Amino acid sequence: QVQVEESGGGAVQAGGSLRLSCTFSVLSLFDRAMGWFRQAPGKEREGVSCLTPSTGNTYYADSVKGRFTISRDNDKNTLYLQMDSLKPEDTAMYYCAPVGVLCPRISNMMRGLSGHNWGQGTQVTVSS
Repeated sequence: QVQVEESGGGAVQAGGSLRLSCTFSVLSLFDRAMGWFRQAPGKEREGVSCLTPSTGNTYYADSVKGRFTISRDNDKNTLYLQMDSLKPEDTAMYYCAPVGVLCPRISNMMRGLSGHNWGQGTQVTVSS
């Protein structure tokens, strides 16, 4: 069973930065595309960013493009999300999960994850 642990969240003012980390325990994930998701209060979980390790391609939701950067360190089994120029609308619980061999469209990232066993997530709160 895939186990992930998200960390790095916190409370910041608008314009600030945070770096989220997602450590995964299953070594076989080293060649799997991994994505970041978020869920704001009262809203559905949505895909934020994805990285396909075989190609190095990265993908972002329009709402975070140019502000967030996804990266990965396979030696540490860790996925990162550098978040800069944070806005109050970025406030949410953030999660990571494997999404297949290749990243899907950002709008399709939640497909196939309805029964996924999510980690505990890490809370990001941005104040204005």
